[in-house]
Amino acid sequence: MLSVGNFCMDLLDELKGLVTRLDKEKIDYALCGGLAMAVYALPRATLDIDMMIEALSLERTKQAVGALGFTMSAKPMEFHGGKVHMHRVSKIEADTEETLVLDLLIVTPDIRQAWESRMKVEWEGGSLSVVSPEGLILLKSLRRSGQDQDDIQYLRSIIDED
Repeated sequence: MLSVGNFCMDLLDELKGLVTRLDKEKIDYALCGGLAMAVYALPRATLDIDMMIEALSLERTKQAVGALGFTMSAKPMEFHGGKVHMHRVSKIEADTEETLVLDLLIVTPDIRQAWESRMKVEWEGGSLSVVSPEGLILLKSLRRSGQDQDDIQYLRSIIDED
């Protein structure tokens, strides 16, 4: 169950809207990044939403989230020698004029295992598709920041408990 923890309710409201829209459009996704960590009871400050999608659903996903105000697209990015492809779409919140970022990670052969590990968890009276702890370890092992190393250690500890 996704815990509110230190997260701003607006971010969770945005996530709920995105999930509802993607489910309505029958677009497969998997939450990853900081919000996915919260699913596994390790809330931490995050300012964006990260989701994995398949390349074939990119344009449909952009249209679906565009209806929610995510209309500003950045140039596609590649990281880690092309292992990770990312499309960033953003929206400006009307009330606060703050920018909210949605990073769409495209499933590539190098991260397909994380995609295939996704699971459904109960959330907000429905379900949420999220990358498994093992899949998050794979994604975080590509970046290897200090935060990612801490997250990997935590994820390994919860895997060992099972």
